[in-house]
Amino acid sequence: MFRAFFATMPGNFARIFAPRYLVWHALFIVATYLLVVSGFDWWYFTQTRSPYLFELTLPAAIGGFFVPIIVPVLWYGWGSWRKNRKAMLAAATLAQAQGLGWLISSVYKAFTGRIQPEFLTYTNMTDISHQFNFGFWQHGIFWGWPSSHTAVAFAGAAALIGMYPKNKVLAVVAGLYALYIGIGISVSIHWFSDFVAGAILGALVGTVVARQLKKLA
Repeated sequence: MFRAFFATMPGNFARIFAPRYLVWHALFIVATYLLVVSGFDWWYFTQTRSPYLFELTLPAAIGGFFVPIIVPVLWYGWGSWRKNRKAMLAAATLAQAQGLGWLISSVYKAFTGRIQPEFLTYTNMTDISHQFNFGFWQHGIFWGWPSSHTAVAFAGAAALIGMYPKNKVLAVVAGLYALYIGIGISVSIHWFSDFVAGAILGALVGTVVARQLKKLA
């Protein structure tokens, strides 16, 4: 499974940018443009300023970092213990999808340099939702567009759904987890359009990775 993880990753990275999938990239770029220029990003930000809401969704930022690391390890360990090859392959698929979700979203961030919202400010707010710093490494890759938390969460959810298409319970749990992460960071450390773009990108990544690695089952 480790061999499958590393051997297929470069090809899957390139495949996500294949002509047949560029429409999905265009979709989240256009969606972001519309959300920004229409003023929806700023409106959503002003309507969700609340210390109570922030506390409720703060675990999304924390969980969105640790869960993607812990779950594939536990899943692989369980599959290895049970000698379940499909579970081990699913763990590798999950890990690769999440890894590529983070990598590709970070590449976009490196070139777009979007300024993050002032998420701990509740008064005297200034509209900075339009501020991008296009170029290379103008604002790092920790903040920005699209949301890596969301891309990783949706990539993982799409990968698991792709590996276990008949498991409705898993689909619901994975989907709700991804939505919680995405919506949680959209009212704290990211703009709403960062969440939307990350969700579309993540779903694309997870679907492509699952489609390819499932052939090894």
